[in-house]
Amino acid sequence: MATNSLHYSIQHHSLIKRHHPSDTPPSTSLFLKPLTPTIHPNITLSHTPSNSHITFSLSQTTPSSTTSQATPSFDLLRHHLSTKNFQQADEETRRLLIVLAGEAAQKRGYVFFSEVQFIPEADLKTIDSLWREHSDSKFGYSVQKRILDKANGDFTKFFIKVGWMKKLDTEVEQYNYRSFPTEFTWELNDDTPEGHLPLTNALRGTQLLNNVLNHPAFDDAVNNKEEQEGKDDADENKDNGALTATGLKDNSSSFSQRIFKPDYSF
Repeated sequence: MATNSLHYSIQHHSLIKRHHPSDTPPSTSLFLKPLTPTIHPNITLSHTPSNSHITFSLSQTTPSSTTSQATPSFDLLRHHLSTKNFQQADEETRRLLIVLAGEAAQKRGYVFFSEVQFIPEADLKTIDSLWREHSDSKFGYSVQKRILDKANGDFTKFFIKVGWMKKLDTEVEQYNYRSFPTEFTWELNDDTPEGHLPLTNALRGTQLLNNVLNHPAFDDAVNNKEEQEGKDDADENKDNGALTATGLKDNSSSFSQRIFKPDYSF
């Protein structure tokens, strides 16, 4: 902050004698005329009395160089999604989350789960609505929110449902995390899993993804498409023998005993 100070040293007894012959104390405003012709706004007046004189100080304050950041543009994200360039749209989404999370996240280059609360609700809704608009409601955070809630918050079931894990070619049914970016699906077609995009980095655990999906922006996501999801469940379980809660065949080994390699790379 720049500060320009103009100091006046006024001999108290001289002022009274010269300008106010009476015993009435002088008005300080009479003696605050600046020596320069122009004083800019935002002036602060202070004075320091002493036994022999009074010192007045006029301070001009200028706005701080740091200003609150305006809402970033979503035009690039809209462009990538409208042209079905989903991989670039995914990267732009991560960049936007970092910008929206605040200055610390921008300097760091990624978002802490504790910073998700600072992302404005309106901006998260805008990102989500763009994904849904350009994917026939197949992609988006609100779509992922419904899937996670349906899985009762079980992220392993969620990862399998949205296609972030792949089935291994083994005798015992096992799944592994896909490698980024080659093993993810960047096209929108009938085989693309619902909720597959956008990706959220789980390298440091699932807290970031959990906080994003449980952001107030998506509080109303659970009640949408309930009838369709119920129908999908019935189709999944029909004529497939005994199935586990994940829709997988029960091979007499519990789901938790299957081997998963915790290697998030996106």
